[in-house]
Amino acid sequence: MIIFIAVFGLAAWTYLLFFHHGFWRADQRLPAKPAPVEPWPSVVAIVPARNEAESIGQAASALRAQNYAGPFRVIVVDDASSDGTAEIARTAGGKHALDVITAPPLPAGWTGKLAALEAGLTQAGTPDYVWFTDADVMHPPATLTQLVSKAVNDKRDLVSLMVRLRCESFWERRLIPAFIFFFQMLYPFRAANSDKSRLAAAAGGCVLLRREALLRAGGLEAIRGDVIDDCALAAAVKGSGGRIWLGLTDTSHSLRRADSLGPLWSMVRRTAFTQLRHSWLLLALTVVGLGLVFLGPPVAVLTTPWHRDILATVAGAIGWFFMSMAYAPTLIDYRRKPGAGLVLPLIAALYAAMTVDSALAHLARRGGSWKGRNYGPS
Repeated sequence: MIIFIAVFGLAAWTYLLFFHHGFWRADQRLPAKPAPVEPWPSVVAIVPARNEAESIGQAASALRAQNYAGPFRVIVVDDASSDGTAEIARTAGGKHALDVITAPPLPAGWTGKLAALEAGLTQAGTPDYVWFTDADVMHPPATLTQLVSKAVNDKRDLVSLMVRLRCESFWERRLIPAFIFFFQMLYPFRAANSDKSRLAAAAGGCVLLRREALLRAGGLEAIRGDVIDDCALAAAVKGSGGRIWLGLTDTSHSLRRADSLGPLWSMVRRTAFTQLRHSWLLLALTVVGLGLVFLGPPVAVLTTPWHRDILATVAGAIGWFFMSMAYAPTLIDYRRKPGAGLVLPLIAALYAAMTVDSALAHLARRGGSWKGRNYGPS
């Protein structure tokens, strides 16, 4: 049995390291110096905001401070906030115009974020591009110029950035790099960016989208009930003939804090079982797969005094090394030592527990809860 576990883990990491689209390289990035565009197209940024008083002022000011040369304005959609979000947004400074509107009551069948974005679209007019960005994300002044340059010069209908998540507290430092790593493993950026692959993905914190491509994909109504709305949007755009691009950034960053395990656990629990299409079979296979792929190699090494199978130990050691090697670029990107990759098996086990809890929350009809709204089964 131990030799099977060790060899399976080694085979899995050999595939992931050498044949899974180089997902671990973390090399999909926007050029630091954007190519010129003439003329610069019109853009409207739409920011859905529900009880975001802590961050909306900084986020809105950063949007208004964009050094974009074309027509640009910002719409903040206040989604039934009770903490003064709208008032704070109105006071944000900057050179570009900013409007604050109130989202209508949540329509049946819509998630709150998508309904807020739809409300913003109705007020946006007919810009060439819309920029969906979150109320807790800070973008440096050059961001929009870089996004538009990529979209226009590379002929992409959707350009998205996985913004840099906060990684300062104990739990953030342990779980955030792993979250980015797992996302890249699930949605290899190179595959998503290839016209030859059907895989599609985006990161909802920063999505620049050509308006005509959105209309061709059926608008937001086509994905109105999707909890994992960013990837659903990318799939709709790519499935309707659009070209997409997803990358990492060192500059745009999230202001959302997670000083304890609770917020991170809730973040994963909200979408994990949805990612598995609410399938208990897929849940079981996922948990077993995580155990074999992540826990198998170190278990084969650490239990050597009991099983005394040298071949299993060697296979486990190589698999554990491959795992750490694959994780290293993400750790370095988040300014953590590569050696921290040795504890990735424990972190994977914790994520497995979150995934199981997501399924149990769904069973208890409280799955998909977020900011006072529940998108689980009725």
